[in-house]
Amino acid sequence: MTSFPERVFSGVQPTGNLHLGNYLGAITRFVAMQESHDCIYCVVDMHAITVWQDPNDLRQSTREVTAAFLAAGIDPVRHIVFNQSQVSAHAELAWVFNCVARMGWLNRMTQFKEKAGKDRENASTGLFVYPNLMAADILAYRATHVPVGEDQKQHLELARDIAQKFNNDYADRIAELGFGDAFFPLPEPLIAGPATRVMSLRDGSKKMSKSDPSDYSRINLTDDADAIAQKFRKARTDPEPLPSEIAGLAARPEADNLVGIYAALAGTSKEEVLRTFGGAQFSSFKPALSDLAVEKLAPVAAEMRRLTADPAHIDAVLADGAERAAALAEPVMNGVKDVVGFLRTRRGGLPG
Repeated sequence: MTSFPERVFSGVQPTGNLHLGNYLGAITRFVAMQESHDCIYCVVDMHAITVWQDPNDLRQSTREVTAAFLAAGIDPVRHIVFNQSQVSAHAELAWVFNCVARMGWLNRMTQFKEKAGKDRENASTGLFVYPNLMAADILAYRATHVPVGEDQKQHLELARDIAQKFNNDYADRIAELGFGDAFFPLPEPLIAGPATRVMSLRDGSKKMSKSDPSDYSRINLTDDADAIAQKFRKARTDPEPLPSEIAGLAARPEADNLVGIYAALAGTSKEEVLRTFGGAQFSSFKPALSDLAVEKLAPVAAEMRRLTADPAHIDAVLADGAERAAALAEPVMNGVKDVVGFLRTRRGGLPG
């Protein structure tokens, strides 16, 4: 069985207004994983244009996400931080995967149905084949693990299906070239933590999102202490006190969300939060949650402001990361071309 060295890949879309959901669901986990894994973190600007983006806003948002990575503690020297569009292997491999993936697979993707809505005929083809590009993002580096939220799990399962089909379709050629019994690994999801899916402060059944028309639905990473306190104070809850056991959160989505946010910010479990606050009214829990959020987010927001004021530094980080990412992806892409049967006049690729 072909073995692959462990490598983590993940990305964040540069669509502006980074919020607490992005921070807890992705960025803090990126920081933790860099202590135990070889990590590649990507600002996926090619994914962003599956829906129309103002070019100036896209550039600014790309730098803002990069600043958030750095401000939260991601080390761009020990690991790789770059933006997707600077490495051509993503687009090249996505085309190959467009020819491997099946229409039926893509038609089952629930996120496309949600984003396209009732007017599917006017959705971009990019939005439809988005999961193939996501598979290319991961497999261009032969990544073995991907930190994903529940809403991206289906896309990762598709990436595994694409990798498996490529390995099966070209099994003889892969063996002939000396790559063993598989060219691509089947990437595994990394889903952990008490708040991997942070919900709206106004509706516990909906994910926290920048597209929500109410700014009170989310905590933006750039919110000051007063804004954070006000938003948590106005967060929707029910009249009952917090339960003492986690089972008591089952039919209370807003309460469950706030307890999960506290647990994630404090680096503890929901059970431990309820041991401390069980029986308390929200009038006493919300101020404690606000104070904790300010304590954790204020330094990140301050560092983000400092970094975004120096775009040349951010651009230099991305350029260095892109160069290093391309060096990893090029031999993989060359191997794909050899497997598929593309003629290459320039040599160099994965050892066979």
